[in-house]
Amino acid sequence: MNLLKRLVLPLFAVILFSSGISSRNVAYYQVIPLPQEIVQTEQTAFTLNKKTRIVYTPGNEMLKKNAEFLAEYIQSAVGLKLKVQAGNGNAHSIILSTGLDKQNKEAYTITVSKEEGVKINGASEAGTFYGVQTIRKSLPEHACASVLFPAVTINDQPRFGYRGMMLDVCRHFMTVDEVKRFIDMMVLHNQNIFHWHLTEDQGWRIEIKKYPRLTEIGSMRKETVVGHKNESFDGIPHIGFYTQKQILDVLDYAKQRYITIIPEIDMPGHMVAAMTAYPYLGCTGGPYEVRTSWGVAKDVLCIGKESTFEFIEDVLTEVLELFPSQFIHIGGDEAPRDRWAACPQCQARIKAEGLEAKDGHSAEDRLQSYFTTRVEKFLNAHGRRLIGWGEILEGGLAPDATVMSWKGVTAGIKAAQQNHDVVMSPNSHAYFDRYQTKDTENEPDAFGGFVPVDVVYSFEPLAKELTAEQHKHILGVQANVWTEYIPNFKQVEYMSLPRMAAISEVMWTNPERKNYQKFLTRLPRLIDIYEALDYKYATHIFDVPTKAPAKK
Repeated sequence: MNLLKRLVLPLFAVILFSSGISSRNVAYYQVIPLPQEIVQTEQTAFTLNKKTRIVYTPGNEMLKKNAEFLAEYIQSAVGLKLKVQAGNGNAHSIILSTGLDKQNKEAYTITVSKEEGVKINGASEAGTFYGVQTIRKSLPEHACASVLFPAVTINDQPRFGYRGMMLDVCRHFMTVDEVKRFIDMMVLHNQNIFHWHLTEDQGWRIEIKKYPRLTEIGSMRKETVVGHKNESFDGIPHIGFYTQKQILDVLDYAKQRYITIIPEIDMPGHMVAAMTAYPYLGCTGGPYEVRTSWGVAKDVLCIGKESTFEFIEDVLTEVLELFPSQFIHIGGDEAPRDRWAACPQCQARIKAEGLEAKDGHSAEDRLQSYFTTRVEKFLNAHGRRLIGWGEILEGGLAPDATVMSWKGVTAGIKAAQQNHDVVMSPNSHAYFDRYQTKDTENEPDAFGGFVPVDVVYSFEPLAKELTAEQHKHILGVQANVWTEYIPNFKQVEYMSLPRMAAISEVMWTNPERKNYQKFLTRLPRLIDIYEALDYKYATHIFDVPTKAPAKK
């Protein structure tokens, strides 16, 4: 870390105060993601020390939890154990409240002065929580008896309401504790949507009580491919799934941290693990085997059978009972049409529904649209909304579907132009399974491609092709961690950090406030927190040549 600090510009200049507190012990408000407005005032600075109290509005249990989080952060960062109590507070307090008059419920203000203490006021408890995160990230990461908080007013709110991260636990399973650690990483970066990718060809990871074979059989593959050529395998069984009790535990953990979990049950493609457990779900009837290699499988759900829809509705019923999220992700990507084209039952469905090839879409494309629309009606009837990858546009978009645009932004643009909501998640900027450097020989194996931190930071979600009215359909941004080549959670950390820092400013900070070079000067303070939390992170943006370049 000392090397990193020598390689970047000084973090900030501070005035040495008469209190005698070292400049190393001064709060630094230029955090990541950068708040929308930071105004230094002429009042006297506030000193945080062992006498400081963290105070919350009496009777508000969510604010109490926020206060407890802040106490934990302060103790972890500087070693001070502060008392948390209900009350009104005074000039020696950090006071948490709600009541800020802002339409954006994640908005907050922070005011700091010796005369009034530190006040964090949110438009809701969530807004106050993000104010807590700003105070947390402003702290130095070393033990000290006191921290000086310069007098300031901070006015802040996120640019986008949807600020997501996706974790694929199917290709390589992650434990409950590791999933919670991923959620903690999201909290540090002001993200609020955890997209949990739970089913795949290579493993079914969620307990469905009506269909026990999904986890008894579908959660295990006999081995895993090594490398990219599908020529060798490790010979080691890979198994894992979450019980419904464990899922509820993770949901509660996320809720306390103002993170909504969106489950993904990927269909009609990427269903080989389910078909291995219940072969009748496929067009050929099997036998099938949980896939041991990556890529796209030709075997998909048979849409011609009513039993397929009975299965889907049964599974989704249990999913809905667990997950309270407005959105339910159904995948919808990479579903080859081969089996449907050869399946008498699928062809009978095409004929019965009058599905025709037209406007550049095949009858089988229309069949997937029929499937998506039917699933959407089921979700809508239960008060939920369908979201899927960009391929759900093929064959016609279901009436109320939300599109997650991953093959660049094209699908997102098309969907917004059709007045559908969109989450931008392009593989060009937001796929963290790609390499972070062109020096791939010295990197762990990855999917391929090149998505460095500066490219992530440069992403602009509001496409110029859209009108101001259509921009309203861009709900936000999501980055994705696919785990084909990420075998353990330390590698998840390494592939995510510091790219999560870059994407967090795309999600949160207004574009006129963004500046990549200034971002780099602010990043080391956040990396101090990474190190304190033992996060494994990539250092490519700080790397410098060990030798001077040869003279021409």
